[in-house]
Amino acid sequence: MNWFKRSMLLGAVAAALSFSACTPPSTGAAARSSGSLALSNDDSTVFAVDTDNGVLVRIDPNNPGAQQTIAVGRNPVRVVVGPDDTAFVANRGDRSISVIRKGDTAESARIPVSVEPSGMALSGDGKTLLVVCATALDRTDEGTLTAIDTGTLEKKWEILVGEEPRAVAIIAGNRAMVSLFKKGELVEVDLAKGVRVSSSSTGIRDQANLTRTSGASRGSFGGATSTFSPRAMSDLVVTPQGDRVFAPVVWAREDAISRRPSTSGGYYSAGGPCNIGAVATAGIVTIDTANTPTPQVDDLTSCFSTGTNSADKDYPSSTLASNAPDFKAIQGPTVGVLDPTGTWLMVLSRESRNLAFMPAWKRTGTNIEFDKTGTSIRTVVDIQGHGADGLAITADGKRVYVYSQFDHQLEVFDGEGTGASAIITTRPTLKNIAPEQLSPELADGRRMFFDAKDLRMSSSSTVVACSTCHLEGREDGHVWQFPDGARQTPALAGRKLLSTAPYHWSGEFASLKAFNVHTITERMGGSGLDDTTAGRLDKFIDSMPLAENPLRATMAGGAAELRGKAAFEKAACGGCHTGELLTNNGSANVGTLRNGVGVANPDNGNVVTVGFNVPSLLGIGRTAPYLHDGSQLTLEERIFSNVGDRHGTTSILSVDERADLITYLKSL
Repeated sequence: MNWFKRSMLLGAVAAALSFSACTPPSTGAAARSSGSLALSNDDSTVFAVDTDNGVLVRIDPNNPGAQQTIAVGRNPVRVVVGPDDTAFVANRGDRSISVIRKGDTAESARIPVSVEPSGMALSGDGKTLLVVCATALDRTDEGTLTAIDTGTLEKKWEILVGEEPRAVAIIAGNRAMVSLFKKGELVEVDLAKGVRVSSSSTGIRDQANLTRTSGASRGSFGGATSTFSPRAMSDLVVTPQGDRVFAPVVWAREDAISRRPSTSGGYYSAGGPCNIGAVATAGIVTIDTANTPTPQVDDLTSCFSTGTNSADKDYPSSTLASNAPDFKAIQGPTVGVLDPTGTWLMVLSRESRNLAFMPAWKRTGTNIEFDKTGTSIRTVVDIQGHGADGLAITADGKRVYVYSQFDHQLEVFDGEGTGASAIITTRPTLKNIAPEQLSPELADGRRMFFDAKDLRMSSSSTVVACSTCHLEGREDGHVWQFPDGARQTPALAGRKLLSTAPYHWSGEFASLKAFNVHTITERMGGSGLDDTTAGRLDKFIDSMPLAENPLRATMAGGAAELRGKAAFEKAACGGCHTGELLTNNGSANVGTLRNGVGVANPDNGNVVTVGFNVPSLLGIGRTAPYLHDGSQLTLEERIFSNVGDRHGTTSILSVDERADLITYLKSL
């Protein structure tokens, strides 16, 4: 029996608890629920939030027909439950937290917070709720961490924590860690003082981009070595003692991709971490939080083939992939939980629709053949639903729940037996938890956009989805070193794709159909879409709303907006960025071409002659970095370093007018 089949047979939830691990004695409850799911303290009730419908659903797993639906705010994304079974729901669509007391049939309060709340964590005594929001109420470049007294429902304090934060975990020493979603970094906060411990982050990117030995046997491409940076840090899983945090990530390749677009597998498969997977591959970062938080990251170049990732390491392999014969690809890690002992880690991946089990404190054990597979994953279980973003495990470690947003269904898995006799059984799926709100066409388009297993969209050797790079339908803040030059991932949501031909930074595709054929077949390796299914995908992308902008409404019609508009026109920005979508759909050379001799990743093709495709400015305040090559980290950098007026005649603006222009751009 091969490795994967053995692991499936023996890797049941209950069996996970029967193997020894290097875990300190437990002093509290592990993080056993995350995302859109939570459990009551006695496990008698499942709490599921449905984003499309704006509801919290209480479900009795022993009596599925007895579910109770409670209206909350718009676009709820996360739920946590306190010691008294009070549920707190983060409503990403209306800047609020809903509070539902035990036994109530309606929310008892709604707490106002900042923009797009997502991450939440409760203190051990349940007296403080921490809430992470993507941006503050008065700026687009930094988000907030808010501490709320759960008794009075009043704010204790609120601080800025960095660009696009998403998740929070309370760690030992009365501290917290906050993830920065696109940057793939963590920020440490002193909870007693309500301040950031330092202005610097934990250095995950530095750790992941260690200097590699040229010509390593794995991960070397054309004689050069490859490095990867973490992105999409949407969840943080903390041990019972608060001494270790696990952060699911997507490893995005930083160095040059030499492989050319091809229909033979897709050139996104041109070398992932350890030469496994795609140029964007799922992974996990382990952070030991004692004293100064320290990230534990494998050498993603040499990996297991050189012994670098040896069995004496006490943290999971940094890549969620393997070379096992029955390899199941993992993509889009979204949320994770620990079993009640803090010994086993489970990671739910939305794009590949599966759930991976691995030891939290070692990479050896029964049916974990690390030396042969390069992974510490023991079991991968398929999820049938699409858009899975909720995960919970019962206190006895014998049942796991998964909620799939796009299909509005709850899947239930039981672990039965121990040791060699252990199996995972699937209980009946609870369907129609909430009604479908999208048309059949848009619902189908959304599934395709977020599905890395749909062979029409991606090959089995590439296993990426549109959302692998266009996180949440937006962008990942990453600059890819493609053969035709450095190219930043453009934002899609709210940019009205159907009205902005031609496509790509170089504008080489005159029609959306040509763009789809290239991207899906030659980049992602999919078999392709017919006109009907392609139309559904395009309409879904076109329907996605802009990321919320706190300045858009506050500036509307005000003096600051009028001054900013005047500066915009004075600098002739409107010559290219015109109309409702703020683009003329043309091309322009703004002085950023890389076509000199000896320049790394030189630009070529159409852009050398006519320049780059003019992007829409809609939502620009939340799409840093800027320009096709991401060379400008902020709008301030772009406006104040526009040498030679190649990008608007900004030299004629005063310092105050430039500031007004920047403020105006951030409000779009």
